[in-house]
Amino acid sequence: MSNIFPLETMPSLVREFATYKTVIQNASEKTVAEYMLDLRTFFRFLKARELKISLSDAEAFDKIDISKIDLDYIKNITVEDIYEFLTYADHNRGNMAAAKSRKLSSIKGFFKYLTTKRMMLEENPAINIESPKKKQALPKFLSLEESLALLEAVKQDTDSASRIRDFSIITLFLNCGMRVSELAGINISDVDKQLRSLTVTGKGNKQRIVYLNEACREALAEYMDERLGEKHIRANSNALFLSNREQRMSVKTIQWMVYKYLDMAGLESKHYSVHKLRHTAATLMYQSGNVDVRVLKDILGHEQLNTTQIYTHVSNRNMEEAMEHNPLSVNKSIGNDK
Repeated sequence: MSNIFPLETMPSLVREFATYKTVIQNASEKTVAEYMLDLRTFFRFLKARELKISLSDAEAFDKIDISKIDLDYIKNITVEDIYEFLTYADHNRGNMAAAKSRKLSSIKGFFKYLTTKRMMLEENPAINIESPKKKQALPKFLSLEESLALLEAVKQDTDSASRIRDFSIITLFLNCGMRVSELAGINISDVDKQLRSLTVTGKGNKQRIVYLNEACREALAEYMDERLGEKHIRANSNALFLSNREQRMSVKTIQWMVYKYLDMAGLESKHYSVHKLRHTAATLMYQSGNVDVRVLKDILGHEQLNTTQIYTHVSNRNMEEAMEHNPLSVNKSIGNDK
């Protein structure tokens, strides 16, 4: 944890909270670091007001020492203080709803820890504060034709020594909807011997089974022949997908590979990303596969159903066809009434 965030600069109670998140809640180092960043900004904001430091002076703000903040100080934090901090995040830091929601979530988590786990506070000033409403944007995704074009771009890249690996990866992305971190973390031992399924580790270190369709089984079988063959015989790794250096492929390497083939398929200009392949799998499954949204939730590894429901949007084509099926659509206009 200390390699990611300098915990020694934080108040002792916040350091204890970080330990609780890591050891008890099994949160990832990245998640805990994000909590610490948010809480550091919150306490620096409170101290800046107290010390009369201009909130627009970023250099002075970043030098504020919060390490001595104790329980007595925290007991005096009010709901108004939290609202003012969110206003500061909006006006001074230009935070959108998602960023403000994350900051509030970090504050809520800290105060919940002090009230319900440590019993140090009688009241939680953040408990009734609503999260800023986020704009629910529809996810960008590749059409079926664009997805096939992306796969074809990999097939045509005959000069690439990693073509079979890359085709397997993109096939899994487009069919299974897994996150890039989940795919990077797959080990050979996570793959069912009959290639019927594989195990991935998602957010919060939660594992789930991902079932494989025919396209995935064929692509993965071809790659497994290569992975377990002479080409990688010297690889000292249980990782399923290896880089050219015979090491586990990093998230960045996988992203670079996907961008390469998006470009080759003529899709780069549409600003697709690796995560959009996850959106693509989810959308195509829902729109074309008659998949129940609750099943889709489990496939994607979502905690809440409302996260999945964004994929229940219908395409323009669906809406156009619905309008044509209205029985009143055949009603003639006045001009044709003779």
